[in-house]
Amino acid sequence: MSDQPRKKSEIAALAVLGLIAAVAIGFALGFLARTNFIGGDDSVPAADSVDVGFAQDMSVHHNQAIDMSSIALTNATDQPVRTLAFDMLTSQQNQVGQMQGWLAIWDRAPVGSNGYMGWMKDDEGHSHTMSMATQAPDSGHSAGSAPSGSVAAMPGMATADELAALRQATGPAVDVMFLQLMLRHHEGGLSMMEYAADHAETPALIRLAQSMISTQESEATLMKQMLAERGAAPLPSN
Repeated sequence: MSDQPRKKSEIAALAVLGLIAAVAIGFALGFLARTNFIGGDDSVPAADSVDVGFAQDMSVHHNQAIDMSSIALTNATDQPVRTLAFDMLTSQQNQVGQMQGWLAIWDRAPVGSNGYMGWMKDDEGHSHTMSMATQAPDSGHSAGSAPSGSVAAMPGMATADELAALRQATGPAVDVMFLQLMLRHHEGGLSMMEYAADHAETPALIRLAQSMISTQESEATLMKQMLAERGAAPLPSN
C-alpha cells in the first residue's frame, strides 16, 4: 500500500473513532441534562413544539454537514481545511447526540414526518411555507435521515448531485467545494437556530442553539476568508 492510501485510511479510521466518541458523549449529555430542562412529568415538549421540531430538523441538517466534513477530512489537500472539517464533524456529531438524547427522553420521534420547519411560525402563527422537493437531501445517517416521500427542503442543504461531485472531486477542488457547500449550509441553518434560541422553552436546548449560532457565525467568517485566499466566491443561497 502506498503512503497516500495508507494516510487516507488512517484518517478515515480516526474519523470513525471520533464520530463514535462524539455521538456517545453527546447522547450521554442529553440524558444527563434531564434535570436541567424537565421540571416534571407534565413538562415534556409537545410533538409540534419548537423544541421538538428544532431537535428533529437540526439533526437532519447537521447530519449532512457531518457527511461533508467526513469527505473533506479524508480528501482535502490543505491541512487547515482538514482541521476545520474535523472540528465541524466532531462538534456537530456531539450536538446531534444531545438532540437525539432529548428526543428519546421526551419519547418523540428522532425525525419529523410532515416536512421541515413547520414549527417556525410567523407573527400571525402560521408555519413557514417552503417549496416541496421530490427527493430528500442525502444526510447519510439513520438518526437524521429525512422521511420518505416528498418533503420540504431546508435552506443550505446540498443536493444529491452536489454531494456526489464533492465525493468525486480531487486535489484543491475538494477544498474549495467543501468550503463553498459548508458556508452555504451554515448560513442556511442560521434562521432555525435563531428561531429556536428565541422561541424554545427548554433551557438546555436554548443554550445549545445560542452556542450553535456563535460557533457557526465564527466558522462562516473563517470560511469566507479561506475562500478568498483561494480566489473562490461563496455560492448563492438556496
